[in-house]
Amino acid sequence: MRTAGTAGAPTAKGVVDAEGNLRVPADYRTAYEFLGIWAVANKKDKGSKEVHIVFASPGTIAAYQKEGHFADGSVLVKEVVETATDEMTTGTVSYPQKLTGWFVVVRECMNSHPGNKLRGNGWGWSWFDQDNPLKTTTTDFATACQPCHVPAQDTEWVYVNGYPALKKR
Repeated sequence: MRTAGTAGAPTAKGVVDAEGNLRVPADYRTAYEFLGIWAVANKKDKGSKEVHIVFASPGTIAAYQKEGHFADGSVLVKEVVETATDEMTTGTVSYPQKLTGWFVVVRECMNSHPGNKLRGNGWGWSWFDQDNPLKTTTTDFATACQPCHVPAQDTEWVYVNGYPALKKR
């Protein structure tokens, strides 16, 4: 059984309100750990259509390496950024241009907010448009978030294969 409150374990303080609703942590770019980056291919042209830059709350990576799973309180913040693609001397290159928004998840195995439609499968889930990091546009994780994560259900609904930092050293 997983429990919260382990010394050095991640904490979702300041990310979750009393009702279990999430927000984008204001300091994630300076206080969080870089977890990884994904390039999403452009189906029509060369290059990527967007990149996903993922950060983890302090202690998340060390706890995962030690325990082999995400500890309660772990927070992942994924920036979704539109890209531009150009030909450069190194070849076809895609690079970040415009922030679209954030996908924030908080590991929560204790089911402390039953009935909250943004909670399920051991996580709190929310999408935030770039113009409002304090209010999610997600109304139900089961229809808005979970379908994209079904292939990752065996790894706690997270595509851990894209995060080399999670591997034990």
